[in-house]
Amino acid sequence: MTRIEVVVGVFLWAGCSLLLSQLRRVGAESLAERLEPFHPGSQLRPAARAISKGSVAGVLVPLAGNLGDRVSRLFGIVASPDERLRRIHSRQTGRTFRTRQMVWSTLTLVAAAVIAGSAHLTLPLAVLVLGGLPLLVFLLIEHDLERRSKRWQATTALELPVVEEQLAMLLNAGFSLNAALARSASRGAGCVAVDLRVAMNRVAQGLSQADALAEWADLAGCDGVTRLVRVLTLHSDASDLARLVSAEARQARRELHTRTIAQIDRRAEQVWIPVTVAALVPGTILLAVPFLDALRIFANA
Repeated sequence: MTRIEVVVGVFLWAGCSLLLSQLRRVGAESLAERLEPFHPGSQLRPAARAISKGSVAGVLVPLAGNLGDRVSRLFGIVASPDERLRRIHSRQTGRTFRTRQMVWSTLTLVAAAVIAGSAHLTLPLAVLVLGGLPLLVFLLIEHDLERRSKRWQATTALELPVVEEQLAMLLNAGFSLNAALARSASRGAGCVAVDLRVAMNRVAQGLSQADALAEWADLAGCDGVTRLVRVLTLHSDASDLARLVSAEARQARRELHTRTIAQIDRRAEQVWIPVTVAALVPGTILLAVPFLDALRIFANA
């Protein structure tokens, strides 16, 4: 057995062990992990699996998390996976995400090593394959999470004016702020409604309303949500909270309208790019023919 086969076997064993540890039948959850979603500080997310520090997983999982964070920051992604996973209300933890990411990158590295060894690639090409393919898989998984996070933020910004108008109507109808938020959370099915249900659940767990809304603003990462939370925290001081919320809804609609107009203008400009290229190429060819002909005449003269 050659050294390459031994290395490939070790990587395959480590990858299969990490993959099997994520299965319920192989790695069953303990009683503490099953009760964790009902803890006040869990926000209905499962707890991270308890790992012994002396085990192999206890060494590899933190190493995978630190290495993944450094690579993602190297490519301009600053937000942690825990923050983005909580934003989209995924039941996956950041540690599990990084572990899965590293497992797929390791399996890709093993496959790349097998391909490079069987194809007898040159040293520069082999280094490019061994380094590029695992990095590509890592970045694809990272991009998918970043895309889902950005899409959640964009959908929240689109839904926010409607929810603010609903809150203003409920407050005008005599509802208290807590009742208006609970009604909007229970009757909606969008991203803002899901965030409000989590905030109302935090209030039911004993957290103050202001702190629960502040958690929502920090997690959403949207300027409109931050302004709305600042307005809602004035409910004990403002005499006409409904008017303030309605004004905030109008401001959100104006910003959304401005953003939509700018996006339409950018798309209109992008339409002219293929038209310009399609017009320049034939024109250049038509100008090149008499130019070359004139050069030939002067050369013969």
